[in-house]
Amino acid sequence: MNKLESKFSKEDVNIFERKISFKDFLRVDKLCLKHKLYNGEWSDPICRELLVRTAAVGVLLFDPIRDEIVMIRQFRVGAMNEKSSPWPLELVAGMAEQDELLESVAIRETKEESNCEITKLIRICEYLNSPGISDEKVTLFCGKINSDKAEGIFGLSEENEDIEVVRLTYSEALAAIESGHINNAMSIIALQWLALKKEEVLFAWQ
Repeated sequence: MNKLESKFSKEDVNIFERKISFKDFLRVDKLCLKHKLYNGEWSDPICRELLVRTAAVGVLLFDPIRDEIVMIRQFRVGAMNEKSSPWPLELVAGMAEQDELLESVAIRETKEESNCEITKLIRICEYLNSPGISDEKVTLFCGKINSDKAEGIFGLSEENEDIEVVRLTYSEALAAIESGHINNAMSIIALQWLALKKEEVLFAWQ
């Protein structure tokens, strides 16, 4: 047996009730189900809340000529209890519309949130953001940009966005992980990927 593959699949889950518990800015479903156990039997019935999300995209904006990273800051309700600020340093990010290509989301959100233009795009990885409570899957990209004029306040007013663009050197960005100024998974994953793959990225973008 391949240790990287689970012995279970979706066929080993029996959902006997599903309903929408809450729907506003977010949607929460309640699922009642049974699932297979490692001893071969079925679990007792359990009920779980699930935060239902469409596909999400994050973009690490990198200028290989200036060796700079462009990040953003905006208010985040989930960061209200942070000692530093509820305006964390983050990647450009957004949600896909129905049937929208993820690459198109990356390009669109980059323009809306930072006013930068992506000229080349590399897919980094995809991951489940918090599978204990949500079905959100995040796909990360690294986008080649010109950071020369990357500054200002952007975002869509109809989405209540008020976004500051922040230019960091590559070294400053990595140091910000160590100092805790960058403390969200999406940004850390993407920056650590770049630390591992930087030479390959520079070669590909010659």
